[in-house]
Amino acid sequence: MVYNFDELVDRKNTNCEKWDNCEERFGRNDLLPLWVADMDFKTPDFIVNALKRRLEHEVLGYQIRPASFYHSVENWLRQRGWQTDPGKIIFSPGVVSAINFAVNVFTNPGDRILINTPVYHPFMYAINNHGRTLVKSPLINSGNGYYTIDFDDFESKLATGVKMYIMCSPHNPVGRVWTLDELKKIGELCLKYNVPVISDEIHSDLIFKPHKHIYFASISEEIASQTMTFIAPSKTFNIAGLSSSIVYSDNTVMREKFSKFVNSLSISAGTIFGDIALEAAYTHGDSWLGQLLEYLSGNCDYVVEYLKKYIPRIKTVKPEGTYLMWLDCSELNMTSSQMQEFLVSKAGLALNPGHIFGNEGELFVRLNIATQRAILVKAMDSLRNALDKTDF
Repeated sequence: MVYNFDELVDRKNTNCEKWDNCEERFGRNDLLPLWVADMDFKTPDFIVNALKRRLEHEVLGYQIRPASFYHSVENWLRQRGWQTDPGKIIFSPGVVSAINFAVNVFTNPGDRILINTPVYHPFMYAINNHGRTLVKSPLINSGNGYYTIDFDDFESKLATGVKMYIMCSPHNPVGRVWTLDELKKIGELCLKYNVPVISDEIHSDLIFKPHKHIYFASISEEIASQTMTFIAPSKTFNIAGLSSSIVYSDNTVMREKFSKFVNSLSISAGTIFGDIALEAAYTHGDSWLGQLLEYLSGNCDYVVEYLKKYIPRIKTVKPEGTYLMWLDCSELNMTSSQMQEFLVSKAGLALNPGHIFGNEGELFVRLNIATQRAILVKAMDSLRNALDKTDF
């Protein structure tokens, strides 16, 4: 089947956070929203049809999770180079929830937890909200938008008594897909200092050629022994509203402690529709994902070329993974607050301000390109026209 990602879908007045929450978040309801990390494309037909079939049985009582649920995850990961054991898969209502659970399970109040900034802001919330100590090892911006890990700084921070490292792979918002050498180095250092790794790999399916995602726990038995991996179909297949994800670890002690905590909160049952959607996605999603990646890659190329041609003061590079682009606006000579005011009041755009990902993102914004090309064209033209009318 050929999917049409150019088809416009009206998401307004559906209680959609991205489209219906702009007034509360940005002060206006007439903005083009390119902020929340979900997609404006229809959820794939094979997922919707699976949900419809279940609704034909008009009893929605307590359910058990079938073996096929776990095997669909195993098969999906095996096809992507990681051999897992279905018996070691744990359900979670979401990756962000799972990160918060892990912080509570594996650390104590006051413990030091390491992250690489700029990074997905709920990492910081999970640390600060539970009374842990945030430790940052900032990524190195090479100056042309390509980020790397400062391993000297990374090791020096691990050596301060860090009790957990939360990794973002691929990295949101800078779009890096970590190489095998980088991942091995991370693993060696975390093993050296006996620091468990919480690996958020929710964007692991959204990789642009020629890059390849490598699951951190697949590298070696030693690395797997102190890693918990979090993945979900929510970003890949646009089903974030169904709250279904999985946690995986080869470490029996970590896995049992995590499961005990989740069970103690009575949230391990999930929902009928989350389970069905996850299984359908991982069973039938290959072709759809391939076509999606081709379309998203084209959107990325469009933004890169447009900025280069018409707005060279805003710098960006094509992400290696994710559908999020990291725009360097430092040459616009605006503060972060001035930039947000400009984007909202002049350009009519709702984008994530970079400072929420850490101080390192102060003069950046995050752009979600997982939308129809026509919307992206309108957004870029609006940005260009607003800048042309602005004195610098």
